Amino acid sequence: MIVLAVLRHDQRLADMAGGNNVSESTVRRWRDELIALLAAQAPRLDRALKKVARQGGEVVLIDGTLIATQRRTGKADRRNHSGKHHHHGLHFLALTDERGRLIWISAARPGRTHDNTAARQDHVLAHLRAAGLGALADLGFRGLDNDVLNPVIVTGNHASRVHKLTPGQKTANRVLAVGRAPVEHGFAHLKNWRILTKLRTDPARATHLLRALLVLTNLEVNR
Repeated sequence: MIVLAVLRHDQRLADMAGGNNVSESTVRRWRDELIALLAAQAPRLDRALKKVARQGGEVVLIDGTLIATQRRTGKADRRNHSGKHHHHGLHFLALTDERGRLIWISAARPGRTHDNTAARQDHVLAHLRAAGLGALADLGFRGLDNDVLNPVIVTGNHASRVHKLTPGQKTANRVLAVGRAPVEHGFAHLKNWRILTKLRTDPARATHLLRALLVLTNLEVNR
């Protein structure tokens, strides 16, 4: 319960230690042990997709998000700055099912990482094909799947100054946006853990933290 309070409400370790007659180092050890235990239970990408397929699912929802972090010194500071979001953070990819329930989260990457780059590094397209699933994504994933005849990742239609969308393309984009909406619910449930408001942990440990919170979020949402 002490560790859950730290994760949910971002309580300071010293405050939790003093209020429970234990040392700060003990609370830190409890936190680290629980995070490691839960993170080990987070599903791998291939297993998560195969589970969706076994349950009769046909598509998943994919998106990237930025978890804000404190500024760092040197090159790490520049790498963690997201030009899209205009602040520092760590980039994560996440997959949800059609109802917005989180099924997988990627490793942490510098905030400037593009969604497509992260998806390629995780071989998301190959895993989707192996599981026989499709994915709905925003325009940030445009170009990830270049198979015109049998696309796996659907990203909608892109407009430019020289290429205006037809009424049919606009309608298709609206339908896709409705289908993708639940992915935001998944992120919202995850970010209810206030420890993510601005990460103070070592970025190298952020992956374990996010995967532990994925497990806790699913326990909470599916109970």
